[in-house]
Amino acid sequence: MTQATAVRAGAAVALRGLHKAFGEVRAVDGVDLVISPGEVVALLGPNGAGKSTTVDVLLGLTEPDRGEVSVFGRTPRQAVVEGAVGAVLQSGSLLDDATVGLVAALHRAPLPVAEVLAQAGIADLAGRRCTGLSGGQEQRLRFALALVPRPDLLVLDEPTVAVDVETRRRFWQAMRAYTEAGRTVLFATHYLEEAQDYADRVVLMRSGRVVADGSVAQVGATVSGRTIKAVVPGFDGRALPGARSAGTRGDVLHLVCDDSDAALRALLAAYPAAHDVEVTALGLEDAFLALTGEGR
Repeated sequence: MTQATAVRAGAAVALRGLHKAFGEVRAVDGVDLVISPGEVVALLGPNGAGKSTTVDVLLGLTEPDRGEVSVFGRTPRQAVVEGAVGAVLQSGSLLDDATVGLVAALHRAPLPVAEVLAQAGIADLAGRRCTGLSGGQEQRLRFALALVPRPDLLVLDEPTVAVDVETRRRFWQAMRAYTEAGRTVLFATHYLEEAQDYADRVVLMRSGRVVADGSVAQVGATVSGRTIKAVVPGFDGRALPGARSAGTRGDVLHLVCDDSDAALRALLAAYPAAHDVEVTALGLEDAFLALTGEGR
């Protein structure tokens, strides 16, 4: 057994040479990805990057054209049938008459219904059916249903899309409690702050390929430079050495810099009344735009 094979054998998720096309569109174009047990991984990318197709292949909902897929050493379908995987997806409606208790009865060793509802933050909905639930309540119910079989891997495809800020906060509180037990989570999201706050690792996709893979800090470090933010009364738009772009909102100036030291010296020399100066490293959002973005 080679070292690479041994790594995949002990992985929660192992994708190797994954390809999937729909007509002329290469939705997934040679993805290699290994996720270790206990990792929390954010899958990021613009629309059409291949995130949802990768998730569908991982869950056995779509067959790849080429490549290898394993979940805890099993096929995706085996892992799902055995209750090793739970999922919260964008698509798919809930059965009007379904309850968490009904779904729990379909599994061999489900979590207690009261515990599942409490983890999902919907203990007050124990006797409610799906009809008449709000969008946020439906999403938390999907989360509860995903937890029922005690999954070792939870897969989330845009789990907080189109829900309000409070519902999003409660969802991630529940997720934090779930992951504290060392379970594995893969979530696709458009909200970069979710990746920043909850992921151990970030995988960026573009045009069906992985373009960056590492911690938030490592991915952010792929883009060099710093930003300067300052209140600059009377800024006249002049070019400053070391700054590659500038933008203003009222008296607040934002500079993106290749050489922040030179830019800051020039700024303070030209505008001695500048104040409330902040200098920060470029971060995940900057890396996202540079690596997956418009203009590439």
